[in-house]
Amino acid sequence: MDIIATTRQGKVRGRVRDGIASFLAIPYAAAPFGIHRFRAPAPVQSWDGVRDALAFGPTAPQRPYPPPLDRLIPEVEIPGEECLNLNIWAPAGEDGPLPVIVWIHGGSLRSGSAAVPLYDGRAFARDGVVLVSINYRLGVEGFGVFPDAPDNRGLLDQIAALTWVRDNIAAFRGDPGRVTVCGESAGAVSIAALMAGARTAGLFHRAVLQSGAPQTVTRGQGAKTVRAMAKRLRVPATAEEFAAVNRERLLDAQDAVVGRANPISGGPGFHIVVDDDVVPADPPLPSVDLLLGCNREEYRLWFVPSGALDRVNGLTLRLALLKSRISGRVARLYRASRPGAKPGVILGEMATDFLLRGPLNRLADSRPARTYLYEFAWRSPVMELGACHALEIGFVFDNLRRGETLTGPDAPQPLADAMHRAWVAFATTGDPGWPAWDARRPVMVFDHPHAGTVLAPRQEELEAWLQLDL
Repeated sequence: MDIIATTRQGKVRGRVRDGIASFLAIPYAAAPFGIHRFRAPAPVQSWDGVRDALAFGPTAPQRPYPPPLDRLIPEVEIPGEECLNLNIWAPAGEDGPLPVIVWIHGGSLRSGSAAVPLYDGRAFARDGVVLVSINYRLGVEGFGVFPDAPDNRGLLDQIAALTWVRDNIAAFRGDPGRVTVCGESAGAVSIAALMAGARTAGLFHRAVLQSGAPQTVTRGQGAKTVRAMAKRLRVPATAEEFAAVNRERLLDAQDAVVGRANPISGGPGFHIVVDDDVVPADPPLPSVDLLLGCNREEYRLWFVPSGALDRVNGLTLRLALLKSRISGRVARLYRASRPGAKPGVILGEMATDFLLRGPLNRLADSRPARTYLYEFAWRSPVMELGACHALEIGFVFDNLRRGETLTGPDAPQPLADAMHRAWVAFATTGDPGWPAWDARRPVMVFDHPHAGTVLAPRQEELEAWLQLDL
């Protein structure tokens, strides 16, 4: 059955199935090409009549992950220029206003889209939450640093989408005064930046950061990737010159420069930069309630499929510690708590704590508002990935069938029930169902068959990082 909703730009036609209304590919800003390329998002033009919102719309230009990650994290590519669009799932029969979750996908700021089947929002709508998923510009289009273009364009897109939600979500039974932003990996890094700026005041009221922590660089550091691309393209490193390059050739250059980099091993990439406009250099502490967490073995998504887990030996580990100015005492602490572990495991565990678990704990320690921490510990049998990066998403969305490339076919439904219920509760009430962060440092450990709150897990290892001047 079709259903009509009225936005400020015009009417849209969605579809109702099994009591859930879905509206797909609603534009929240003008297509970011032509005169709008490498510019801040421009308002979308209103339309007459009723616009169909029945199928996913164009995705931001990108290239798939390199093998074998492309099989584990399959992406969706839909051609077209109107890639600044969003999707909505809402209960068809419930009276509003209902809590809203805005999902911001991950992908190292260069991959991903809201059209990935794993992000289907039907389970949230089934449980009384309006789920909105958004596309935003990626890679050099969204996060390349140029002297003649605004910085953080992909972040500006996210702000434009959140502004659209504030202005229009009531037409879909959503409550604009009860919006939770939720993101994983680069989506969580984006949310951390959004929390820091004055331009997002009132656009959201709670935030969930999954496997991503506050992370920014200077403009000079951020511009390195553009300069490397410019050298390969043999053009000046300006937005005007890049806009004149064929889009496929631009993606070829981008892929050549950053294609093999990842959050654990590092390498050239795209970053959110301090711009003193959207992202201040000295941000205030965010006042919104937070749900923060990561997966116990984040590193295994990159270390296991690539073979890096077995290639890392004792010498490689020592060189990595020397390069990062990490004392041998920290490594000895990790070895002592993991007797017999391979050097690759030691390095991966340290990287997970250094890049994610430690910063998220420090964020929780620094703020007065309510904060809740979790750890996802269930281990996937697929390729021995364990509790790797991105594994928790199918559980949060209660969408295990669409996440089988990472979880396998026998992922525990009771764990999905528990995680999904916690996210619904946090979006609805601000309390996911376990004690808020305090001096006891409670962490909800999601595992199967057992889950529960643990006080200050592996605290000695976290404290060792605090003593380093990094």
